Amino acid sequence: MKLIRFGTPGNEKPGLQLADGRRIDASAFGQDYDETFFGGDGMDRLATWLESEGQSAPEVSSETRLGPPLCRPSKLICVGLNYVDHAKESGMDVPKEPVIFFKATSAITGPNDGLTIPKNSVKTDWEVELAVVIGKKASYVEKANAYDHIAGYVLHNDYSEREFQIERGGQWVKGKSADTFAPLGPFIATPDELGDVHQLDLWLDVNGERRQQSNTSNLVFDIPTLIHELSHYMTLLPGDVISTGTPHGVGSGMKPPTFLKPGDHVRLGIAGLGEQEQAVSAYAPSS
Repeated sequence: MKLIRFGTPGNEKPGLQLADGRRIDASAFGQDYDETFFGGDGMDRLATWLESEGQSAPEVSSETRLGPPLCRPSKLICVGLNYVDHAKESGMDVPKEPVIFFKATSAITGPNDGLTIPKNSVKTDWEVELAVVIGKKASYVEKANAYDHIAGYVLHNDYSEREFQIERGGQWVKGKSADTFAPLGPFIATPDELGDVHQLDLWLDVNGERRQQSNTSNLVFDIPTLIHELSHYMTLLPGDVISTGTPHGVGSGMKPPTFLKPGDHVRLGIAGLGEQEQAVSAYAPSS
């Protein structure tokens, strides 16, 4: 299945994207895609509902805004330097164990919502990433059992403000958590939709120029390793999101470094997980 949420910000409804690309309203299913849904029997019940009621469910227009494909999770955990070439372009050693940081969940937006450059930002950067959605409470999970804890996968653009992240001191979360810095979607794909999750092409364009191009086979730490490691440091709850890192081609790695500016357009995708696009604008105080 491919889970979507649609509607105006803060008023999204649950839905599904069908194999033929059509989107349907799943409000009649009676539950949003939150921790209770992922941690209980929600996926099984949704599959049953789709089989019996999917053909008669209202269709969602392709013009309707897509929101984040899950309700705000308890945690959005990110993994840094998880591609060898990205570690090298960042001037850092390939890590011997996963580099872990958090992103504020208030940064989460829909896949095609605009990116707002934060106030006083001079180094806003892009990062296409594969993210994992947890489907079962995970604590001290062994690698062999890691896949039992996965509800699905989703495309994530891990936007970063490099000055805030690196030059201001403290932890990376400072440069990762601005509003609009975590577009998720367009959908969460259940594992059966993807095949080998470690053989997915991923890419990102800025203003029509290819900046990132890689494959998830190049991950330093694969997904079972990440779930194993993370679950030894914290309990992973249903609906939590783990973003697995970005390949080379970020703006801070270019010569000279190049960052986003108002008027830019970012487009990205992962095979089997759809595409996103964000129009870039400057911060403006709300009236």
